[in-house]
Amino acid sequence: MVVVPTAEAYLSSPLGCIKLRGTEAGLAAVQFSDEPRPVTPSTAVPECLREAHQQVAAYFNRELRDFQLTYEVTQGTEFQRRVWAALLGVGFGRTTSYLDLARQLGNPGAVRAVGAANGQNPLGLVWPCHRIIGAGGQLTGYAGGLWRKKWLLEFEQPTAQTSLW
Repeated sequence: MVVVPTAEAYLSSPLGCIKLRGTEAGLAAVQFSDEPRPVTPSTAVPECLREAHQQVAAYFNRELRDFQLTYEVTQGTEFQRRVWAALLGVGFGRTTSYLDLARQLGNPGAVRAVGAANGQNPLGLVWPCHRIIGAGGQLTGYAGGLWRKKWLLEFEQPTAQTSLW
C-alpha cells in the first residue's frame, strides 16, 4: 500500500482560519477552525494546495464565484457522494432546500439523510452546503456554525437576504 503524503495550509478569512488539506491528487478537505492557527504565507503553501489557496482567497475578495479544483475525497457513502455532487448545482447567490435536494436525488423522504450528508461534507465552502436551507427558508445546520452559514449567504446575496433568523 502506497501512502500519499498529505499537505496542509491555513489561510485567514472573514470567518476565521480555514484549513486546507490535500495531496498531489487533489484537495481533500476545507475546514473552518475556531482555534487560532498561524496563517501559511502564500510563498510557503505546498504546491498541491496553491490553486485551492488562491481560489479560496479570491472567493472572499469577491473575485471568484465558482471553484475549479481537482478533488481527492476518499470518504463517503454512495449516497453522500451523490448529495455532495448535487451541491455543485446550487450556484453562487442561490439557495435550495434540503427537501428540494432530496427530490432532485429522486428520494423526497431522504431529507434528514441529505442534511446528515451535508454535515459530513469534507469540502465545505467549495462544495457549497451553506446554500442548503430549510423548506421554509430558515437556517438549519452547518458544520461550520450557523453564524458562518448566515454570513456566507449574506455575502453571496447582499441585497436578497433581508433576514435569515
